[in-house]
Amino acid sequence: MGNTLVESQLQDVKNFLGQTITHLEEFLNETTLSHLAKGYEEDEEYYKRILSNLRKLLVYSEETSESCTIILNSEPFQKAAAEKTLYRIFHQCIEEFFSPKNDAWYEDSRSAYTGKNSIKFYKPVPELLGKLLKGLEGEFQRLREELEFYETDYRTKMIQSK
Repeated sequence: MGNTLVESQLQDVKNFLGQTITHLEEFLNETTLSHLAKGYEEDEEYYKRILSNLRKLLVYSEETSESCTIILNSEPFQKAAAEKTLYRIFHQCIEEFFSPKNDAWYEDSRSAYTGKNSIKFYKPVPELLGKLLKGLEGEFQRLREELEFYETDYRTKMIQSK
């Protein structure tokens, strides 16, 4: 891929991460565990996992957004570093959103065929939480499709370099 294409994709991803960071920060700054679990006290441990995963996603987004900024401001443009960063974003942010390691929620892959949101929770959650993930899902899906290339391309390059 040409430098300008990779650079514009990195800029697009940086903008996406900025919006994601804003949404996650607003939610996490305004939401407490007791507020989230109100009426669902028996599921408090589940809500702890959800909040933990959202905090992890926020940190990953902040770290990779910083990496994007550094690469975009470097002269000359470092294509290899940009591709590695896009690969990292795919794994740390995109994959973590759709399939968190702590099983806070899961992706129903059949939803893609029905046009419905694919993020499903194991237990009932407050509407505010559901709205947050539904609001983020569309852009995460768009980026997953765009960045899948880097996942396979980067692995291929790593295998060939051995």
